[in-house]
Amino acid sequence: MLNNYEAVFITNPVLSAPQMKEAVDKFKGIIAEGKGEVIHEEDWGLRKLAYTIQKKTTGFYYLIEFKSEGEVINTLETEFRRDERVMRFLTVKLNKYAFAYAEKKRSLKQKKNEEE
Repeated sequence: MLNNYEAVFITNPVLSAPQMKEAVDKFKGIIAEGKGEVIHEEDWGLRKLAYTIQKKTTGFYYLIEFKSEGEVINTLETEFRRDERVMRFLTVKLNKYAFAYAEKKRSLKQKKNEEE
């Protein structure tokens, strides 16, 4: 059975746009290899960190929402730890209420963008 997950990771602020895209593609590839499916992704851009990490005060935030088997999470988190570009990450399993909330939030955002 496929579960719903959400992974947010923060990458080094000195990365260029192509390097950031390469990192994102790498993690999406890991999900795809594990027969997972990326549902939604958001680039939150460069943001100030709440506390200093590796002597850095900012980082690029990225969110990936996906469906996959549980075993994929171990592989994904191992790659997050190994990748020097990733400063922090968090992977969360979404229950049915959180998934419904995320879907509702996406549809409202999409509707708002269409009106503009």
